[in-house]
Parts: sequence; C-alpha cells; structure tokens
Amino acid sequence: MKSKLLAAAVLGLSVLSFNALAHGGAKPKHGGVVATASDLGFELVGTPTGAAIYIEDHGKAMAPTGMSGKLTVLNGAEKSEAELVVAGDKLEAKGVKLAPGAKVVAALTTSAKKAITVRFTVK
Repeated sequence: MKSKLLAAAVLGLSVLSFNALAHGGAKPKHGGVVATASDLGFELVGTPTGAAIYIEDHGKAMAPTGMSGKLTVLNGAEKSEAELVVAGDKLEAKGVKLAPGAKVVAALTTSAKKAITVRFTVK
C-alpha cells in the first residue's frame, strides 16, 4: 500500500515538474529577462535607444506581426512610458531606460485584438 502511494506521489510530482519546465523557466536568448503570459514567452532586452521584446510560442520565435502596445517602466518613484511598435522580429520601445530593479509592464494587443499584460523585473 505504501509503495503504491509513494509511486503515485512521485508520478504526480514528475508531471508537475515537467509542466513547470514546459511553461516557465525559459532561458533568455537575447541577454534579457524572460516572462510568460497567455502561453507565450516574452524576453525584455535593454537596447541603446530603449527596449525590445522578443516573443516565443512554445520555444519557437514568433513574429509580432500586427501587435502593438505600451511599455511602462517604474524605477523607484520614476515612471516612463513608450509605445511598442513592430521592428522586424521584435517589438521596440524608444526612450525608456531599463535600470536594475525596475518593474516593467508591457500592455500588448495582438492582431486579433486580444489584450496581453506581461510583467518583468529587470535584473
């Protein structure tokens, strides 16, 4: 009886850990910070002119065609905002600075008019 219970517990934990790996814990591919929302992966990367967001769908790069949005950066008491626009294989926001510890919110709208909110903490 105990061995069946133990086997069931181990199986349950292995399913949970696989699910966590499949939907989270992704490694940054562009040197940024990774977050997930709406079953998509988002990587926020600082650029010399602002910030970029790369999008992945189950580990595969996804072009942000038709997407738009706004990036809000909270760095202590300082708040800055910029429009996110499609720039090739990513979304770009110009004029924001990503300092360590800053909280960042990307409010996105897909081409199908679905709203997605993604939250990041800059490292």
